[in-house]
Amino acid sequence: MEETGALEIDTLRFGKLSVQADRVISFPKGILGFNQYHDFILFPHRENSPFFWLQSIEDGNLAFVAMNPKLVCSDFCFDLDDNAVEDLGTTDAADLEVLCIVTVPPDHPEAMTINLLGPIIINAHKRLAVQVVLNSEQYSHRHPVLTPQSASAKPA
Repeated sequence: MEETGALEIDTLRFGKLSVQADRVISFPKGILGFNQYHDFILFPHRENSPFFWLQSIEDGNLAFVAMNPKLVCSDFCFDLDDNAVEDLGTTDAADLEVLCIVTVPPDHPEAMTINLLGPIIINAHKRLAVQVVLNSEQYSHRHPVLTPQSASAKPA
């Protein structure tokens, strides 16, 4: 992949996107179940929304909704193993951002869930990311994003 200039990406959801090459986030090991895709861009769903899009630049049909897990689980925390630290190129937690993939049922967005067992950790400075698998009974891969009270409100 070239390091400078703009990349043109034809996407299913967003049409043609023009993205600076230095905005690409590389997943050296891919995302679980999508190991063949390594390069993504991250952008907000819309202004002031808690949701982000993680769009593959290798397959315009592949995009994930993601969000900060602390918005639905304020005490969310985990330890990174040595392999993940090495893949991310840092031991400084201040360099890292954490997102989790959100599943939004097409006909029932109020039933959306977040995968707290497969967080994505991004080194924003080096544009590197890994998805780790947590072995924890404390979290779920289908944690509700909306509480029953907030489910009647429209998602952002």
